[in-house]
Amino acid sequence: MATGRQIDTDILSDEIFDVLCSMCRNEGRNTEGEKYCVDCNDYFCVSCVKVHSKVPVLAGHKVLDKSQVKSGTSKGLSRAPAERCDRHSHKHIDMYCQNHDNVGCSTCMAVDHRLCKDTFYIPEFIQNNTYQVESRDIQTKLKEIAKTLEKQADRFKQDKQRLLKRKAEFLADIRKFRQEINGQLDKLEKSSIDEIESRVKCLEDKIEDSLKQLQANKSRIKSANDKLASTNTNHSEVFVYVKMGEDAANVANKYMEHAKIKSTVEDIEFQPDRTILTQLEQKKTLGTLSEKPTKTAVNLFQIKGNQSYNVKVKSDKNDCYVTSACCMDDGTILLADNYNSELKRLHSYNYTVTDYCDLPGKPWQVCMISNTQVAVTLISQQGVHFISLERKMRTTNKINTDFTCVGVAYANNNLYISDLYTSVYMYTLSGRKLNQFSKDQSGHKLFSKIFSLAVSKDATRIYVADYFNGLIVLDNNGQVITSFYDDEQLKGANCCYLTKAGSVLVSGFKSNNVLQFTCDGALIGEVIKDDSRKKGITSVCCNQQMTKMCIFRLSDNNIEVYDI
Repeated sequence: MATGRQIDTDILSDEIFDVLCSMCRNEGRNTEGEKYCVDCNDYFCVSCVKVHSKVPVLAGHKVLDKSQVKSGTSKGLSRAPAERCDRHSHKHIDMYCQNHDNVGCSTCMAVDHRLCKDTFYIPEFIQNNTYQVESRDIQTKLKEIAKTLEKQADRFKQDKQRLLKRKAEFLADIRKFRQEINGQLDKLEKSSIDEIESRVKCLEDKIEDSLKQLQANKSRIKSANDKLASTNTNHSEVFVYVKMGEDAANVANKYMEHAKIKSTVEDIEFQPDRTILTQLEQKKTLGTLSEKPTKTAVNLFQIKGNQSYNVKVKSDKNDCYVTSACCMDDGTILLADNYNSELKRLHSYNYTVTDYCDLPGKPWQVCMISNTQVAVTLISQQGVHFISLERKMRTTNKINTDFTCVGVAYANNNLYISDLYTSVYMYTLSGRKLNQFSKDQSGHKLFSKIFSLAVSKDATRIYVADYFNGLIVLDNNGQVITSFYDDEQLKGANCCYLTKAGSVLVSGFKSNNVLQFTCDGALIGEVIKDDSRKKGITSVCCNQQMTKMCIFRLSDNNIEVYDI
């Protein structure tokens, strides 16, 4: 039986009626509610609230004492939202971060907003703040966005049709190219056959000449022998025939010595040019398919403004020194924090530190291998460490080198690693060295102090930020395509970052700026100008959507995020 103060039904007002136990009221009893369930938006007496709490699906509801409910409101707090979190499906979206103007469940707040000061339970926030939700304005905005998305869907359909058309053109180009290769092979085959025919004819003529000389010697030998056999009475005549026979024998012997007749067929052989086959075996395809640079690759980035975000965590003993950053496909950003020997992961849109990994040394450059793995170099250490991004970040394995690793980049299943002063090396992921680039076409030393590497997706361009030589662009054979150094425009090049749009961003520590280049190393212009009030720029990166650019400075706990 429910317990609690019974209320005379004759004196019930609307306000008193609203604070009755809802369960008792449904059974015809007017019992005063002592507890308030925020999620149910109802009052319960002491007995009924126990029943409420025993129901499994209601066990997680937030229950308050009546005294905790703001006075003057007949129904207490607003009902908690029923919408469930996309990331944590067992939780409701009932929390609000005022710092980032973002809603989420309690787990989201604990993970993504644990450093934020102003996080609130939504029903309490609405009750305690003058907050007007303009749902009509949002609906209008959503309708406009829906129309935009529909137009974009039509564009995607058109793009698909154009893509299929281009595919047919590509296949036709491949068949045409194959015919060109076949035609060239036919020419090589004919030239080889003609050469063999000519060589064999020459040898055949020599054999015929040798046969004629041999036959003439045989005739002389037979004639001399026949004459000696037919004469035995005339001693003078025998003497002459003997001398003629000796002469014929001497001539034949000399011929045999000089001719050294043997089978010439065994002296010649055909040797195929195996380099042709080797080159074909090294080719995986008849060509490469690459994306054409978009307009943003040739247009200078225009920055509109920036916000500052703190990336220092409680465990950090030093100020942050971000020497490198890379953006993952899901939008999260990884930072190499040199001073704190950490790899940090930032949220894709609020730039809070969601995870970090302690490293066995001070990191210098980090690069993406896949959506679940990155590689990082540690300053003053030989080798490259691999970090798993699944769940909590952790180190997995390492490849060893015989030099101190500084720069690192990844393309076409290979790692590109640099030492500090002399070379860029090409390695397999298993740790086998494939190539080394250290000198230019004239044999001169290429580098003076390498700080950062980047490699194009098809591995046809290698970008090197050299502190004293500026930006150096190499092809996949290590030959210099172009280089840029200007003591006024770029001084102390310490980071080169290849954007998704195909252009290259290079920061200068001493010039304290960021320049933008085409994929071939031609200067487009200056994106970030020198600001003497700020510390030197140490690295730069952009998000995958090319709408934000992040700038990192020396010994600075805050990062600058610019709108592009």
